[in-house]
Amino acid sequence: MLLIPCPWCGPRSQIEFTYGGDATVRRPALDAPADEWARYVYVRDNPMGPHDEWWTHSSGCRQWFVVRRDTRTHEILGSAEPRATRDEA
Repeated sequence: MLLIPCPWCGPRSQIEFTYGGDATVRRPALDAPADEWARYVYVRDNPMGPHDEWWTHSSGCRQWFVVRRDTRTHEILGSAEPRATRDEA
């Protein structure tokens, strides 16, 4: 069983969470060219190793947060509130 550390509720079973996508992708400006929007919507990397992902605690506090997960082993390396990750970037 995979335990995901919710920053608010602590470690919980993965069945309480919903994956929300790549946390490293940044939304383009509203007036960005169409090709930039197409890349944002359709093009994704397939990273190998530690990677930041959006997750929501859908069966708990319902908060969104960032999980750092190793995509090779599925090991959870940590989690953080969204504000903490934006400040560090």
